[in-house]
Amino acid sequence: MPPVDNTPLQGPRFWTMPPPSILIADDHDVIRKGLMSLFEGSGVHVCGEAGTVEETIKQAKKLKPDVVLLDVRFGDTDGLDAIRGIRAAAPRARVLMFSAFDNPTYVARAIAAGAHDYLLKTAERDQMIDAVKGAANGEPPSRAGQLRRIAGQMARRERKQDLSVPLTARETQVLRQITMGLSNQEIADALKISVETVKEHVQNLLRKLSVNDRTQAAVWALRNGLG
Repeated sequence: MPPVDNTPLQGPRFWTMPPPSILIADDHDVIRKGLMSLFEGSGVHVCGEAGTVEETIKQAKKLKPDVVLLDVRFGDTDGLDAIRGIRAAAPRARVLMFSAFDNPTYVARAIAAGAHDYLLKTAERDQMIDAVKGAANGEPPSRAGQLRRIAGQMARRERKQDLSVPLTARETQVLRQITMGLSNQEIADALKISVETVKEHVQNLLRKLSVNDRTQAAVWALRNGLG
């Protein structure tokens, strides 16, 4: 009778994946603390917080989070301008914009700068958590976010894009104002022209760029260095 092998059986090994990490960046301490509380028990690890653009980039480089939740406005500073700095400091991090502004031009600028998604501060807790986890896992923008609704349009525009569109100096000025999210009246005031003249320039821009609305025009401008 052969000897009995009493060596314990080696079953399959399982590794527990660490929870996705998030860096919360907002210039209001109350909002940062509220978001940290929101993610408690959610399976998302808050690895840090930041109250300025400079601190956000520094923390992103140091902590290497999976996701950076970034406010659109930091006082007088534009959070959208920080996206490229964050991506350079932490290339693997996904940037989720978090804003009270349902402004399509902000969404366009966020896309052009490389944000993964754009969430409104009216989003439900579960939607926020799902968006963060999805971003950390490399999934497409969430249904709760604002990027999905124009991502397909952008892809179609990129395939057809003509980078040699002849724009007049005034049309270029108006287009730059559009990328800032200004209304026709605000553009008229800034350029000291009538609202009717602004409307005419906007219609000419949409026709020349072969786009349907101001958001797509802003995307075109930002993609081509006019933002």
